[in-house]
Amino acid sequence: MGNNLLFKALSSETRLSILKLLAKKEMHLSELARRLKISTPVVSRHVKILEKANLIKTRTIGNVHLLSANKGLEEQIMDTFVEGSTVKINENASLFDALRQLPNVEIKKIGENRYITSIDGEKGYYIYEVDGVPPQVPIDKYKPEKNIVLNLKKLVPVNKKKIKIKISSKTKKV
Repeated sequence: MGNNLLFKALSSETRLSILKLLAKKEMHLSELARRLKISTPVVSRHVKILEKANLIKTRTIGNVHLLSANKGLEEQIMDTFVEGSTVKINENASLFDALRQLPNVEIKKIGENRYITSIDGEKGYYIYEVDGVPPQVPIDKYKPEKNIVLNLKKLVPVNKKKIKIKISSKTKKV
């Protein structure tokens, strides 16, 4: 996905509203138009931009086109900002040996295992994936048998819902 397409798609309040609606459920173009209180042709133009940026997808049933947000949307957007590196390791070396080559990755031993505790000075909890799949072994025990892509992901709280709570100055008497 090109950064220009992504940022263009996210630069409109209308397109952000469309993404929020489609993240909750599949909708037809006309239903989106009704919910947003704008014309179907205007919604259609916005949808085309979102499709080009790969932020939404279309499922066709007969002649009905249902729209939905692509799963993993937050990760897809944040992937734009990920820094990449390439390291080489010898056969039978572990992923830990690869990470030791990177100066900004901090690893601590806790018990028998090693854990990533900081990347570029950003402390936190990190997990790893190999070619998009989380392995079932600690990072210091995983020995790749072929070239792989290692993704390090920081576990961060992501808001799914925001609830405003207002305190009323009036109290009810029982």
